[in-house]
Amino acid sequence: MHLGMRKCLTFVRLKRTEDDMGADIRHKGVIDSIDGQKVTVRILQTSACSGCQASRICRAAESKEKLVEVDMTGAESLSVGQTVTVMAGERMGMTAVLLAFGLPLLLLLAALITALRVSGSEKIAAIASVAVLVPYYIVLFLCRGRIKKDFGFRIIV
Repeated sequence: MHLGMRKCLTFVRLKRTEDDMGADIRHKGVIDSIDGQKVTVRILQTSACSGCQASRICRAAESKEKLVEVDMTGAESLSVGQTVTVMAGERMGMTAVLLAFGLPLLLLLAALITALRVSGSEKIAAIASVAVLVPYYIVLFLCRGRIKKDFGFRIIV
């Protein structure tokens, strides 16, 4: 790494205050389509580096287009191409991280330790710990309808 290169970090939250606890996750987007009560919004998700002046040459800056479906009543008042803000609660984001990464990690570690103690073989323990994730993700997939209800987005005009 060259001495002249700097990291492209524009914002770091060092301390969380009580006012932040109820914060919402918001993304600006453009309405892509409207189908009855289902509105599809195209958002541009960017990394923290994208605001840096050196992001074009740094290659660390990353941005992705995402489509978010929002079920809402009164969708007829919106129009395709309209700029809106998609909002979700911060607690929803934390729950999603817990379901996608936290619980699988705990399951993996518990299965690894248990299988290692029972079998005494590292190979069997490794296979068992990975195998325990298959039913977890199958159950998660089967419960996607219920999870989708809990993870609802809202549109702010």
